[in-house]
Amino acid sequence: MTTKSAAAAARATVYGYPRQGRNRELKKAVEGYWKGRVTAEALRATAAELRRTNWLQLADAGIDEVPTGDFSYYDHVLDTTVMVGAIPERHRAAVAGDALDGYFAMARGTQEVAPLEMTKWFDTNYHYLVPELGPDSAFTADSAKQVGELKEALALGLTARPVLVGPVTYLLLAKPAPGMPADFEPLTLLDRLLPVYAEVLADLRAAGAEWVQLDEPALVQDRTPAELNAAERAYRDLGGLADRPKLLVASYFDRLGEALPMLAKAPVDGLAMDFTGAAAANLDALASAGGLPGKRLVAGVVNGRNVWVNDLAASLSTLGTLLGLADRVDVSASCSLLHVPLDTAAERDIEPQVLRWLAFARQKSAEVVTLARGLARGTDAIAADLAANRADLASRANSPVTHDPAVRARASAVAETDGRRSPSYAERAAAQRAHLGLPLLPTTTIGSFPQTGDLRAARADLRAGRIDTADYEERIKAEIQEVISFQEKTGIDVLVHGEPERNDMVQYFAERLTGYLATQHGWVQSYGTRYVRPPILAGDISRPEPMTVRWTSYAQSLTEKPVKGMLTGPVTMLAWSFVRDDQPLGDTARQVALALRDEVNDLEAAGTSVIQVDEPALRETLPLRSADRAGYLDWATEAFRLTTSGVRPDTQIHTHMCYAEFGDIVQAIDDLDADVISLEAARSHMQVAHELAAHGYPREAGPGVWDIHSPRVPSTDEAAELLRTGLKAIPAERLWVNPDCGLKTRAWPETRASLEHLVTAARTIRDELSRS
Repeated sequence: MTTKSAAAAARATVYGYPRQGRNRELKKAVEGYWKGRVTAEALRATAAELRRTNWLQLADAGIDEVPTGDFSYYDHVLDTTVMVGAIPERHRAAVAGDALDGYFAMARGTQEVAPLEMTKWFDTNYHYLVPELGPDSAFTADSAKQVGELKEALALGLTARPVLVGPVTYLLLAKPAPGMPADFEPLTLLDRLLPVYAEVLADLRAAGAEWVQLDEPALVQDRTPAELNAAERAYRDLGGLADRPKLLVASYFDRLGEALPMLAKAPVDGLAMDFTGAAAANLDALASAGGLPGKRLVAGVVNGRNVWVNDLAASLSTLGTLLGLADRVDVSASCSLLHVPLDTAAERDIEPQVLRWLAFARQKSAEVVTLARGLARGTDAIAADLAANRADLASRANSPVTHDPAVRARASAVAETDGRRSPSYAERAAAQRAHLGLPLLPTTTIGSFPQTGDLRAARADLRAGRIDTADYEERIKAEIQEVISFQEKTGIDVLVHGEPERNDMVQYFAERLTGYLATQHGWVQSYGTRYVRPPILAGDISRPEPMTVRWTSYAQSLTEKPVKGMLTGPVTMLAWSFVRDDQPLGDTARQVALALRDEVNDLEAAGTSVIQVDEPALRETLPLRSADRAGYLDWATEAFRLTTSGVRPDTQIHTHMCYAEFGDIVQAIDDLDADVISLEAARSHMQVAHELAAHGYPREAGPGVWDIHSPRVPSTDEAAELLRTGLKAIPAERLWVNPDCGLKTRAWPETRASLEHLVTAARTIRDELSRS
C-alpha cells in the first residue's frame, strides 16, 4: 500500500505526443499547402483539430496534465528559433513578408536562399533544424504559438503544461552562423537570451499556466564546468523571477550525472527525469544527491523510445523507491512519445498475441495512467493489469519467434578474422582502379531515385490485388530502364538501379529477414513531413533467400557502366527499427551482419563490382556519454566489417552516412575499412571533408555537393565551388562527386537538373585540374 501523501501526489502526464494524426493528416495538409492546394487557414484548422484530438485522447485515457507547445508544423527547435526571434539574416525578409512561408523557407530553403542545417536530435532518428547564431545575434520574444496552444487546451477544461526547449539546450544545439568565426560559442549568448525566456514565461503565466516544462536534454551529455556553471546561472535567474509559473526542468535519453546535484539545488519547482535504460542510473544518483525535498519529481519510467510493453511491476518498484526522494512523485514516459507510432489498434497483420507485446503512444499513455493509479492506491487497485502484464512478458520471453538455435550457433562461431578484409586498402585500391577504370572525380548517386506517385500506386495496386506480380514487376523494370538511361545520358560514372521496388531502406530488408515484424500504420516522424514506419526487430535474424540480387543484376544488364549494389548496414537496421531489448545490441547486430554478409557475397557472385552498405545511423546511435562509446563502436564497426569482409580485393565497398555530426566518429569511420565513403556536406559547407583530412583519413570520400532535403536546385557554379572546397581537404585522386543522400523524396524535374549540374561541375573541375 502507499501513503496518503503519495495518493495525493501521484499524477499521470506525458512530455509530448505524435503530431501527425491517425492518418497523417498533418503531412497531407502541409504538403498540400506547399503545393498551393491547401490554404493557410485550412492548414491551421487541421493543426488545431489534431491538437484537440490529441489532448482529448490523453485526457480520456486518464492523463491528468497534458502537454502543450510540443505540436509543430515542422520542428520544435525551429519553433524555438521563432519564439526567441533568432531568424537568420537571409530569411528575415521572407519571415517579415509572411510568417508561415518564412517558417517553411527556414526549414526547406528556396531556390534563392539555403535552409537551416539539419541534423539528428541527440541519439534518435528525429532531425531538428540547427539554430544559427553569432556574436551580434539579438533575441526578441514571440510567445504567440505557445500562448495560443495553451489557451486552446485550457478552453477544453484541461490541466495543461506548456513544454519549451530550455535555453541552455537551445544554445548548445546551435552553431555559428555562416561567416562567423568557427570557434564562436553560442552559449556565450545566454545572458542575452534569458530575458527573452523570462518574457515568454510571464506571458504563459498570464495566460493561465501553473507549470511550464523546460527541456534540457543536453545536460545528459558530458558537459564542461563552464557549461554546467552556465546552466546553474540560467536556472538561478529563471527560478528567481517574481512573475513566473512553476518551473519543471526535464531531461531524458540518459543519466544526468554531474548536472543532477546542480539542478537539485536550483530554485526551480521540479525535475522530470528518465529512469529507463542507461538513465536507470538516475535512481541511485538522485538518492546520493539527497533527493528533491520540497520539489516535484516527474518520473519517466515508461520507455518513450521503444515499442515493448512496460514491465509494470519493475516500474512500480522504481516508483516506490522514488517516493521517499521528493515531495511529490508523478508518473510519465521517459521522453516525448513523438518517437513511437500512435496506436497498436490500427495494426491488423500482426498476430494478436504478438501484438500484446507492443505498446505505441496510446498504449504507453495507458501504462503511465495504470502506474500512477498503482502508485497512489496500491497494487490491489491494478491487480488485473499486473496479471495481464506478467502474462504478456512471459509470452514474449518464451516464444519461438524470439529464439532460433541455428542463428545463435552461427553467431557464436564467428572468429575475429571473419571481420577483417585483406589485402591492405592500398593494394585493394589499385586493384579496383584497374578493374573499374573510373575517371578522376568519379560521379555517382547515393542509391534511390524519386519514388513517384506511379510507383506508390503500383505497390498499392499489388497489395489490393488490382494487378498481379507480373504486371508489378514490369512496372519496376520500366522504372529501372528509365533510371539507367537517364544516368547514362547525363554522364554519371557509377550507376544505381534507383530502388523503385523498395518502400523504405530498412523496411524493405526487414520484410525479407526472419525475426522482424512490419507494421501497416506505425508511422513516426523523421523530419518535417517525412514519416517512416520502423520495423520491429522481435527475434533472431536470418536471410532465407537473396533480397537485392535480381534487380541489381537486371540493371547491370542494361549498361556497360558499373551498377552499385545497395544494402542497408547492420547498425542502421537496428537504429531505424524498434530493436529488441532482451539481449545486448551487439549480439543483435552480429546476427544482422551475418545475414547481410550472405547478400554481399551473392551480389559479388552475380557480377556486381561496387557494393554500397549504408550506415547513416552509425553516428546517431553513438551513446550520449563518452564513457559508453568505446564498447558501442567496437561492436558497431565489427558488424560492418563482418558484413563486407568476404569479397575479393577488386570489389569496391562503399558506405554512406548523412545528417549527423561526424567529427566524433572519424576514427570509427576509418575502422570500418570501407573503400569509399559518401557523406552529407552541402549544408555544413564541406565541414566533414576537413574533419577527415585532420584525421588523416586515407581512403576515398564523396562529401555531398547537393542538399537533397531541400527542393532547390543547386547551380553548376555552386556545386563546383563546393568541390573546390572539398579539394582543399581531400586529394583529387580520392575525391568522389555525389549528392548528400538518396533522391527518394525528390521530384524528377529537380533531380534531372541537379544531377546534370553535378556532372557538369565535376567536368569543370577535372578541366581545371588538367590545366594546373
